[in-house]
Parts: sequence; C-alpha cells; structure tokens
Amino acid sequence: MANQKGGVGKTTTTVNIATALALGGLNVLVVDNDPQGNASTALGVDHSPGTKGTYEVLMDRVGIIEYAQPSPHSPNLHVLPAAIDLSAAELELVNERGREHRMRDAIITYIEESGVDYVFFDCPPSLGLLTLNALVAATEILVPIQAEYYALEGVTQLMRTINRVKGNLNDDLELSTILLTMFDSRTNLSREVADEVRKHFSEQTLNNEIPRSVKIAEAPSFGLPVITYQPKSIGALAYQAAAEEIANRGAED
Repeated sequence: MANQKGGVGKTTTTVNIATALALGGLNVLVVDNDPQGNASTALGVDHSPGTKGTYEVLMDRVGIIEYAQPSPHSPNLHVLPAAIDLSAAELELVNERGREHRMRDAIITYIEESGVDYVFFDCPPSLGLLTLNALVAATEILVPIQAEYYALEGVTQLMRTINRVKGNLNDDLELSTILLTMFDSRTNLSREVADEVRKHFSEQTLNNEIPRSVKIAEAPSFGLPVITYQPKSIGALAYQAAAEEIANRGAED
C-alpha cells in the first residue's frame, strides 16, 4: 500500500481491506511499516515504545512469526506492529549490507512458515528505506488515490520509483490495483478525477470507490476499522465490496 502523498487513505485502506479479507476466511498479515503505528492501533494491537515488531525484523533479522500478533478483530488476521523505534531504522539501515532486502528475506520465510494468503505493507508517506524495503518485498502495489486535484501527480512519482525498483531490485513488482478514496459522486471534481484515473489506469482501477464517510473518519478514534466499527455503514460496505473485487482478481490470477 503505497503513495508518498499523505492523507489519501493508505492506512484506512490497509486495515479495512485486510480485515474484510480475514473475515472472509483468508489468512492475512499486515506489516505496519510506518513508525506512527496507526495500522497497529486500528487493528487493536499494542505498539507502545519497546514493543517488538517491524524494527527488530529489519534491524536484527528476527523472524516475523516471532512478533506478529493476532488482531482481536479476526483470528485470521495478524499484525507485525510498528513502535516509534522504527523511525530510527531509516537512518540505521543506511550503512547495513543488503539493506533493501531485509523485509523480502523475512517475508519469504514467513510465507513458508505460516501459509498466509495475503500480506499487506502499510507504508509511510515517503519513499525512504522503509518504503523501499516494502517495494522490494512485494509483488504488487495497491495505490489509494484521493479523488481531488493533483491526485495523479503522486502516482506519476510513484511510477518512476516502481520502474527504478523493477530495474534494479525487484523485477516482479507491478502496480496492480488503484482504489479511489474520499469519492463524492455529487461533485464534478470527483467524477472528473475518477474519469482521468480510469483513462490512464483502466485495468488497475477497481470498479468500487470509497466514499467520503463520517463513519470511516470516526472509526480510528475507537481503535477500529470501519468494517467492524459500523459494518452496515456505506464506508464499510464499500470497503467490503473493494475487498471482494481484490479477492476475485486474485482468484482469476
């Protein structure tokens, strides 16, 4: 889950798609790759200072299975938490050998050990070493795009990064999915942005959009994804539909 533009709904999308897939019976891991730890909070997992998680996997090469915690929202959902310590990893990794491949090596082992169906990386809004580790470990990128002006600018920058990573570090990486967020069908702007995104990324863009929703905005203050906070709300139903679309695409592949 990547987009260096902030405020587009990366964490909200990560936790809700992951929860929906887990509630649908799939085994899901969320790697909280952002020192703010918002994904850990939303999925009900402790990430107070000193909590073991993503930092130890990157810096000490500890197995993910050691520190992945079950989320109370579903027995099929596990989270590798991010404590504030992770903010130091960006600097500490600079002089480490194989620094770009730390997460990839850990994920390969975890997949073998756990039989997980989906792994989601919730990335910070930057293109530093934390995001780079996720891009090297991943095979697909899901980009949430806010239905507002300048939406495509962030994607253009991200595409440059993807192409650099493909050429040097991870040939398997592809932009597979785009999800329009904060969509308001009543405004011309939202419709115009959606048309523009679909014109440039027709195959990648999901049919379902995520609407602007008070319930989606409220859910994090209760430490919950909207999927479990208000499962019948329009925001929860939209994320459920998007998750089903993603799962169906995966089944076709």
